[in-house]
Amino acid sequence: MSEHTNTGQAVPVAGPATASATSPETEMIPTAPSPETEMIPAAPSGQEQGPVTTADGQLAVHPADAAYLPSTAATPQSAQDADKPYVTIVLPCFNEAEHVLQEIDRITTAMNASEFTYELLCIDDASTDDTLEVLHQAARDYANIRVMPFRRNGGSGTARRIGTQQAYGEIVVWTDADMTYENERIPELVRILRDDQSYDQVVGARTTEEGTHKWARVPAKWLIRKIAEKLSNQKIPDLNSGLRAFRREVSLPYLRLLPPGFSCVTTITLAFLSNQHDIKYVPTSYAKRAGVSKFHFVRDAYRYILQVLRMVMYFDPLKVLMPPALWLVVIGVLKAVVDMVRHPFYFPASTVLLIVSGIMIGSLALLSDLVVRSRTGV
Repeated sequence: MSEHTNTGQAVPVAGPATASATSPETEMIPTAPSPETEMIPAAPSGQEQGPVTTADGQLAVHPADAAYLPSTAATPQSAQDADKPYVTIVLPCFNEAEHVLQEIDRITTAMNASEFTYELLCIDDASTDDTLEVLHQAARDYANIRVMPFRRNGGSGTARRIGTQQAYGEIVVWTDADMTYENERIPELVRILRDDQSYDQVVGARTTEEGTHKWARVPAKWLIRKIAEKLSNQKIPDLNSGLRAFRREVSLPYLRLLPPGFSCVTTITLAFLSNQHDIKYVPTSYAKRAGVSKFHFVRDAYRYILQVLRMVMYFDPLKVLMPPALWLVVIGVLKAVVDMVRHPFYFPASTVLLIVSGIMIGSLALLSDLVVRSRTGV
């Protein structure tokens, strides 16, 4: 790999540095209790430990996520100890050693030229190549990089969830490190959120498809997107774009819903739309990825469809269950009329099964809706 030279001019940034000197590539997190970070008590036997907040209201690491982080992984500092940047860019990296430095240079050059203070949170998802070493070197060359290595591979969804929880910025940006998205337009997305408080998320809607299995991805994504639009009653130009900016405070209640894989971007989109958080879509181009794709068409497409149905069921189960219930009842009643004309007072088992199945699914839909409406929180 050729020697890298920092092309962007260093800009003073109000970053999350503490008063004491720390390593430029990885911020150490004290394991002992401090005024800002309290020890997480053990959950009672048989009971799951919920998310823990620190004294200043920041979301600490969930115990289920702690297995991914090294013992020195940091929780966000309090505002009294450090001035927080306005933007945190979460950059998941898995075996991206050959090109991640180019992506970092592109992002930092664009952000240094903007009016925003920022940090670039690079998460190494237990890469098997030299990605972590490249990130450590980048942290020494650039002033605003924070490196968070995972002990084991958790997937892009896990990296984005933990990265958002650990972000210092008021605005969080998700993007990829594979040279596909127009990351030089990140300041443009952030400005929309800063200038228009009515939007809680801005998505870079791709106008082209350059991914692998293009012959299958285009019709499959179109069909899934139409299903999502029908179930959410919203126009969705791009359901699973990896380039987006959103308000961290708004996203925190929905982070626990994110799956570990690629469907995390679909989940955050549907979570916002289902809870009346407006999303603005900005057309953007999409380039051919650098390196090897981690997308597996059959497995990830199945998870993609399943996640759309799961999210709509979670927020509005009537939209998923009630239509088939009504159709079964209607078809059963029509068949019963035909059976009555052909054989008076004789109803085959298939007719009874259609009506009973419709009634059962409809009852399940009403019960599910009751559970959703009586639920406290998200």
